[in-house]
Amino acid sequence: MEYYKIQFVTIVSFILLFPNIQAWGEDGHAIACSIAQSRLSDTAAEAVKQLLPSYANNDLASVCSWADRVRFYLHWTAPLHFADSPDGLCNYQYNRDCIDQNGEKGRCVVGAINNYTTQLLDYGKDTQYNLTQALLFLSHFMGDVHQPLHVGFTSDKGANLINVHWYTRKQNLHHVWDQSIIETAEERFYESNRDNFVSAIQENITKTWADEVDKWEACSSDETTCPNIYASEGIKAACQWAYKDAPEGSVLEDDYFLSRLPIVNLRLAQAGVRLAATLNRIFQ
Repeated sequence: MEYYKIQFVTIVSFILLFPNIQAWGEDGHAIACSIAQSRLSDTAAEAVKQLLPSYANNDLASVCSWADRVRFYLHWTAPLHFADSPDGLCNYQYNRDCIDQNGEKGRCVVGAINNYTTQLLDYGKDTQYNLTQALLFLSHFMGDVHQPLHVGFTSDKGANLINVHWYTRKQNLHHVWDQSIIETAEERFYESNRDNFVSAIQENITKTWADEVDKWEACSSDETTCPNIYASEGIKAACQWAYKDAPEGSVLEDDYFLSRLPIVNLRLAQAGVRLAATLNRIFQ
């Protein structure tokens, strides 16, 4: 997998000059990264500050969708955003599911999280890796693995092929989970202000979910990150919440929105908490 580790310094540097390109799912990724940056240890916060591109002004959230933007240039990264699983099984297995269309193992979002975590462990050493790139990829992919339909079914490409109506607007089901639920929540409950949404989730982390946070953060003693767990949770949530009552052609309105929003909030919170925990372990 040598091409997986190649540093595309020239292309990446060019892209970094244009930070304002928009991407699907930007708010969700920004929310997760905002939560994560607020939970960094002093040592990790300083390392992240040193690795972030200068235009980010030490704001990880502002570049958390960078990996979506560069997939149009770095085509080899496309399979790293998801880990589709067999239809109807509702479970994830690394050896079965973390594979690209060419049969290359490790080429999925779980493999990418492991890979870029390993690269970042070279921080402070003479390394062959572009650690700024590794940080941006890791931060983004940690968000992706917590979106249930990024571990959805293979035949419908994580529900990208399931067309529904979100209220009156035609969308695919994947887009509903990537963007529409979050945007509707921001408009309805947070005055279209993403920072207000972040604050509400952070309050739930410190109050409603306070007793669960240690469990979210934990990996086994020899692991810096544990994306197999995150992906396994994701496909279970996809079966229980995302796919359920949302067949082709369905109209999704308040019943779907209000019952699924708590799941979206939970997964955003877990993504932020776990990204911070991973970075704190890397830069301890």
